[in-house]
Amino acid sequence: NNAVNYFVSYYDYYQPEAYIPRTDTYIEKETQMNEEIDRLRHASTAALLSRDDVIIVASVSCLYGLGSPIEYKKDVLTLKVGQKTKRDLILHALVNIRYQRNQTDLWRSRFRVTGEILEIFPVFSENNFYRIQFFGNEIEKISEVDSLTNKISVQLKSVDIYPARHYLAPDKTMKLALQQIKKDMTKQVEEFKKQNKLVEAQRLEQRTRYDLETIKEIGYCNGIENYSRYFDQRQPGQPPHTLFDFFPKDYLLFIDESHMTIPQINGMYFGDRARKESLVEFGFRLPAAIDNRPLTFEEFKKKVNQVIYVSATPKEYEHEISQQTAEQIIRPTGLLDPTIEVKPTKDQIDDLIGEIKKRTSEKQRVLVTTLTKRMSEDLTEYLADLDIKVQYLHSEVDTMERLEILRDLRTGEYDVLVGINLLREGLDLPEVSLIAILDADKEGFLRSDIALIQTMGRAARHIEGHIIMYSDKVTGSMDRAIKETLRRRKIQAAYNKKHRIIPKSITKDIKESRLAGAKSTKPAAVSVPRMAGISKQELPHILKDLENQMEIAAKNLEFEKAADLRDQIIALKNIKKK
Repeated sequence: NNAVNYFVSYYDYYQPEAYIPRTDTYIEKETQMNEEIDRLRHASTAALLSRDDVIIVASVSCLYGLGSPIEYKKDVLTLKVGQKTKRDLILHALVNIRYQRNQTDLWRSRFRVTGEILEIFPVFSENNFYRIQFFGNEIEKISEVDSLTNKISVQLKSVDIYPARHYLAPDKTMKLALQQIKKDMTKQVEEFKKQNKLVEAQRLEQRTRYDLETIKEIGYCNGIENYSRYFDQRQPGQPPHTLFDFFPKDYLLFIDESHMTIPQINGMYFGDRARKESLVEFGFRLPAAIDNRPLTFEEFKKKVNQVIYVSATPKEYEHEISQQTAEQIIRPTGLLDPTIEVKPTKDQIDDLIGEIKKRTSEKQRVLVTTLTKRMSEDLTEYLADLDIKVQYLHSEVDTMERLEILRDLRTGEYDVLVGINLLREGLDLPEVSLIAILDADKEGFLRSDIALIQTMGRAARHIEGHIIMYSDKVTGSMDRAIKETLRRRKIQAAYNKKHRIIPKSITKDIKESRLAGAKSTKPAAVSVPRMAGISKQELPHILKDLENQMEIAAKNLEFEKAADLRDQIIALKNIKKK
C-alpha cells in the first residue's frame, strides 16, 4: 500500500537552447513532452506532501530546478464536505493554479461546471476525477468518479487539488520578479553598450522585452525557466529548489549503479554552465539564466541525509565516504555468477548463431553486445533474415519504448536483444542465460573491466548463466573481469556447500508495466552533426569538440553516448580525407 512513484525527465525529445560563436549558429530550444511522465512527476510531489510511506524511483533529472515546495503547498486547494464558499471563488482558485475550464473534454488539469456540479480532473490522476456537488454556497457531496465508466468509485469527505504546474508565483512575487528582470536587463544592456557590443545589446533588450510582455499577458513565455531565479526569489548563485526539497529531513536515499551515477551528477553542472555562459555572453539570455541549473555536486551532498550506494563495481569515492561496506555476493537463490568462456573471433557470427539456437530451443533468452551502432543494426538484420526473433536496443530508443522492448524479451516476443551498451538497464532479466560479447579484446570504455563485469552480471539471474567472450587474446580488462567473477563464484559455491543450498533460477512474474506502451511523441532522430554545410575550415574545431565530449562521456561511463560521438568523429574524419 505504499505510494510508489516515478520521477524522470518528461521530455521525449530535448534540444537545449545553445549558441556556437565560432560558426555564429543559434540553436533554438526544441522539446516534446511526454504527458504520462509529467503526470507521474506530479503524482510524486503530491504523494511526498500528503503522506509518509512514499518511495520515489528517480533519475538524475531530479537535480534540476522544480519550484519551491513551500509555494507549491500554499497553492493546494482543499475542498471539504460542508464547507461554505462561493463556487466562483473555487473556479478562480483553480485558474490561479493553472487548471483550464473545458466543458466538452474533461482531462488532466481541467475542470467543467454543469449547474450545481463542479468536476475537476487532478493533474496526477490516471483515470479518476472529482465531482463536487453544491447546495447553494455549501459543498454537499464529494465523489471520486471513474472517467471511463462515469461510475462513482468512492465518496470522500475532503480532497486536495494540487497545482497543475510546479512553477507558480503569487501575483505579488510575479510583479517583483518582472521589475527585477527589467532592472537587470537595463543594467546588462548598458554593459554591452560600454563594450561596444551593440548587436548583443539590441538582441538582449528585444528578447527580454518580448518575454516580459508575454508573461504579463498569459503568465508564461517560451524559456520561462531561465527566469526561475526571480520567481523563486533566490540570490545569484543560490541553488534551485529540487525534488530533494519535497522530502522530509530523515529520508533515505539509495544511489543505484553509483559507479555511473556519481560521475554523472558531478559533471551535470559544468556541462550546463558552459552552454549557458555562451548564451549570456552573446546577449541571448540574462546572467540569471545561469541559475536555472542542476545542483552542483557539493550542493547535492548537502541535500543528502542518509545514503546507501549500490554498485557491483564501486569506485574510490564510495569506499572513501562510506562508514561501512557490505559485499553482497551471496544470493538468496543460491545462484552463482555465470561461467565464462573465451572463443576466437574467427567465424564468431556463425558460432554465435549456433549458441543462440541452443538457448532458444530451451526457451531461454540471449543478449549480444557489439562495439558500434552500425554493427548492432547489421547483426540484428542478419539474424532476423535467419528467422531469429531479434531486436536491438540503442540510445535513440526512448524511455517508454525501452521498457516495452525489455518486457517483450521476457515474454518471448523476442529471443535475442542486441545493443552497444546494455549496462544502463539495471533490470532483472531472469530468462537471459547467455551473454555474447563480440570483439571483447578491443580495449576501451566499452570493454573495460567495469563494463565487462556489469555486462556479465546480466546473466547471473539464470542457473545456466554463461558468458562467451569472442576474443583472440586476453586483455588486462578481460583478465581482471574473469578473475573477479571466479573469486565471487568460489565464495558462492563454498557458501552453498556449507549451508546445503541447491541453486535455482529466479522466477519472476511478467507484469504489465504502467509505463511500457505509453504513447511517445519523439520525432524521428536526425544524425548529428549535420554534414551538409560544414566547411573544411570548421572540421578541425568540430572534431576537437566532439573528441572532448567523447572523453567526458567515457569518463562518466555514458558508454552509448561516447560510442555515438566516436562514430560521428569517424564519419567526419572520412569527409576530411576527401
